[in-house]
Amino acid sequence: MNYEWIKALHIISVMAWMAGMLYLPRLFVYHADASAGSDLSETLKLMERRLLRFIINPAMIASFIFGIMMIMQNPDFLHQPYMHVKLTMVLLMTLTHAFLARRRRYFAMDKNTYSAKFYRILNEVPTALMIVIVIMIVVKPWMR
Repeated sequence: MNYEWIKALHIISVMAWMAGMLYLPRLFVYHADASAGSDLSETLKLMERRLLRFIINPAMIASFIFGIMMIMQNPDFLHQPYMHVKLTMVLLMTLTHAFLARRRRYFAMDKNTYSAKFYRILNEVPTALMIVIVIMIVVKPWMR
């Protein structure tokens, strides 16, 4: 597969991953205010599970696969400081993903301990990380 196709598939995967990463904490905002066992709570549990299982997780895996394929075709990327920053932000995004997945399990058991305000703030984390990632890839500061 040529590089342009891999890059296109990587961008598509990242877009799907980010869509889910921006939506899941928003669902948590509503879920944190819903009464345990209510129709709303049960509906949100289903939506959160499906979003994570069918969109966010596969999109993250595809993002990693296509990203690694691009690096394998151009290993010099790993010598660029902007790429170090980008990969650090991707690691932080992955940790955020893991945290959200764990919170989903707590919601599924009706054991959430965080407020809607916490999830409103958490909703900004993927956005901030995404901004840094895009700047690193488009602007390429500190490029040698």
